[in-house]
Amino acid sequence: MKEENQNIVGYLPDEKPAPWKLLLYAIQQVIVMFPATIAVALITGFQVSTTLFASGLATICFVFISGKKIPMYYGSSFSYLSAIAGLAAAQGYAKVNGILPTEAIQMAQFGIIASGLVSVAAGLLVRFSGKNAVEKVLPATITGSIAMIIGLTLAGNALSDAAPKAIAEGAAATIANSSWVWGVSLATLLSTVFFSKYLKGFLGQLPLLLGAGVGCLFAAILYWVGGSGMSLFRSLPAEALAASVWKLGDGSVFALPAFSLPRVSWAAVAAIMPIAIATIPESTAHIYQLDIYVNDLADKKGKKRYDLASLLDRNLIGDGICDMITGFVGGPAGTNNGENISTMAITKVFSITVMIAAAIIAMIISCFTPLITVIYAIPTAVIGGLEIYLFGAIAAQGIAIMIDKKVDMFSSKNIAVIASIMVIGIGGQYAFGGTIPFFGLQVPCIAGAAIFGIVLNLLLGIGEKKEAAAE
Repeated sequence: MKEENQNIVGYLPDEKPAPWKLLLYAIQQVIVMFPATIAVALITGFQVSTTLFASGLATICFVFISGKKIPMYYGSSFSYLSAIAGLAAAQGYAKVNGILPTEAIQMAQFGIIASGLVSVAAGLLVRFSGKNAVEKVLPATITGSIAMIIGLTLAGNALSDAAPKAIAEGAAATIANSSWVWGVSLATLLSTVFFSKYLKGFLGQLPLLLGAGVGCLFAAILYWVGGSGMSLFRSLPAEALAASVWKLGDGSVFALPAFSLPRVSWAAVAAIMPIAIATIPESTAHIYQLDIYVNDLADKKGKKRYDLASLLDRNLIGDGICDMITGFVGGPAGTNNGENISTMAITKVFSITVMIAAAIIAMIISCFTPLITVIYAIPTAVIGGLEIYLFGAIAAQGIAIMIDKKVDMFSSKNIAVIASIMVIGIGGQYAFGGTIPFFGLQVPCIAGAAIFGIVLNLLLGIGEKKEAAAE
């Protein structure tokens, strides 16, 4: 029997930090999920407040669907961007002040709900066929490679956020056109890295929150020295309040998100539903990543291994149901957030209670205008500094999956599968902007890489048992 080690810093899924620590850990999780989740809303034209509320609601639902065993935050997925944009364009809808008309969002909602059925079906297949059947289709060569391309295809987003281009003319564009913006992103990145490396104990579990604070402080000093021309802080768009379903007064203090109900559209189902195929290996990779790091902490603390990978069926079913939940209230499609998993891997805080608290905080922020204004004001350069670390960590976790599963890197089959997935996924992002033109179809690069890798792996696996038996 293992002897428990109480000196190891970290929290396992069923462990609960003290209330004041819990609050800080939860705020940190909200900050790291905010960039990707809100970026998807801004790019697609969905309402920011609704997206934030939906992510919190879905996270709470996911925690209970998983039996309070899987500590994951449900955030918006980049995989659906091109499908939603293509659907809106095909139906003649365009963004007005950065926001899609309600009719277009309602149409997309129906497709998002349908996409959830794909993940639920995959989860049921795992439950009745067993984990081994899925590992035959999604071995570590595929899930590890998918995790790597998820992180690496976002590298461009990280650097563009680290040095954002000017979005306005005149004095407000001065700082964005200068080299000082790199000072903010590098201050954020380097301080976060140093905090995660050298801080111990409780503070060592808050490197991203502290790093974001250093970046905001640097941005504040630039503003203090140079005035408005050196400001990187952002203001909340007026359009964000315009579609609220209910406001207290003018909405300057309290405004409910812009909820909307889905509208039947089979065109939306055809455009959006197939994209869920890409999120299945992504979500599978996430549970394997989490399993590695949680078990590592459990081993160090002398406790029983958690074996979260055995809960893959619940993870996929929960992922699909959460798509339905966000689609029903008016949020974009999503998946388990890789940035939050990276945060847990860095800080060793895997507490389920922290995830629930983060979800509640996100929902509260979405309703109180001053709070969402504060979060929204975080400079893009600060977010970019965090993303360089987080997106790189996602890619590194893909390598960790293959190491943990002892993938044979001298196998011609494994090399072929990994090489194909990497080049299609990363090449599709940088050569075609994320969607690969293929016989008249616009295939998302991650989905295309995943599907090609799965098919190639199955084809190369034909006859393997006979060869092994003969040897």
